[in-house]
Amino acid sequence: MALHDPVSSKALAPSLEKLIKAAKAHGATAADAMATHGRSLGVVVRQGELEDVDNSEGRDIGLRVFVGQRQACVSSSDISDLSIDKLAERAVAMAKLAPEDPYCGLADERLLSTDTHNLDVYDDTQLTPQDLKERALKVEKAALAVKGVQQAEGASASFSSSALHFMTSHGFSRGWRATRHSLSVSAISEQDGAMERDYDMDSARWLTDLRDEQAVGTRAGQRSIARLGSKQMASGALPVIFDRRVSNALVNALKGAIMGPSIARGVSFLKDKLHEPLFSPSIQIIDNPFLARGNGSRPWDGEGVTMSKQALIKDGVLQTWLLNSASARQLELTTTGHASRGLGHPPGVGTTNVIMLAGEHTPEALLAQAGEGLLITEMFGPSLNSNTGDYSVGVAGFKIENGARAYPVSEITIAGNLIEIYKSLIAADDLVYNRATVVPSLLCEGITIAGT
Repeated sequence: MALHDPVSSKALAPSLEKLIKAAKAHGATAADAMATHGRSLGVVVRQGELEDVDNSEGRDIGLRVFVGQRQACVSSSDISDLSIDKLAERAVAMAKLAPEDPYCGLADERLLSTDTHNLDVYDDTQLTPQDLKERALKVEKAALAVKGVQQAEGASASFSSSALHFMTSHGFSRGWRATRHSLSVSAISEQDGAMERDYDMDSARWLTDLRDEQAVGTRAGQRSIARLGSKQMASGALPVIFDRRVSNALVNALKGAIMGPSIARGVSFLKDKLHEPLFSPSIQIIDNPFLARGNGSRPWDGEGVTMSKQALIKDGVLQTWLLNSASARQLELTTTGHASRGLGHPPGVGTTNVIMLAGEHTPEALLAQAGEGLLITEMFGPSLNSNTGDYSVGVAGFKIENGARAYPVSEITIAGNLIEIYKSLIAADDLVYNRATVVPSLLCEGITIAGT
């Protein structure tokens, strides 16, 4: 049976209207509410046989109420009229007991979104468990066809569909729908009793944008084979290339450091760096909420505020903080439209499609420029001091010798300070739009490597 009869966001609105009306009746001075409806279907195969089918569906509501400068949030999966009234009553009672927060409140009405954007993030393709099983089997078969691969674990294919509606007591009421398709598999290879594992996966809003099963399975197998014979390398300060599989970790750290709440609390290593150069002038990083079929695209932020395509880093210079309404008020600024809302808590801060634009160098050119160093393809257990920017992480990858990939390495740690790392980054031209934060391969001129 296929996932079918998709729920429109408008079908969620009546519950929210009741929720906000009940909140006002119980004494709330203002309120906002969100409803979501999600469906997902996933299949996992192993050794040519079906191992697991996950078919789930649920509808949930969340309410935030204000009583003056006090707020409280509640959520529920029960949308009956009695439950809605009880939920609103409980939320107001909680808010009356909460401490005052001078920065809480709904977004400024003048900033609310009225634009319509065709994000093209909803695919009405209908899939059955049998469809997904066949796709997962093809992924597994492709991985096992790579010479040297002994096992393929967790070969999976999945599909999900979601609808969301957001409403406020001061007039905002809008919703949207989105879908996601994915494929993944882990491959295990063996040589002289030593086993290595690697994986590949892909995710897209539209089925037609997903890489085919053969490509995903083959790449997982090839990556696993390439890991055979892995060993440590000597310690030292050497050039390091972050493969595009892992390079977004450096930009994710940047995003966390420029979020309004961190800046307001003074716990960011970038708190004094606004409008200062962080990267070389060749580095450009943007946040684009309206990227067609983008993994992070959305029509408005978590408070209903209008968003726009923004430069985070322009010509290497930090351009903005990431602000929701509360952190903007605390910093005496205006929200940048980066509120991120969940069902059971006040809006946080989040991004959409963050993109470091591609550079002019091929990955091979970066290898040649590095000469001798380390190519990182996997990272484990990162540690970041948010106040200083000191950063360390366990890694695996390949030794670089004579400007080319030499042999696989593992059980290595790299360490440095992100401010110094950012300054020396050189971007490759291999950007691929396969997730919400996309970054090309990056060369860093020198990082401390702890090996043997």
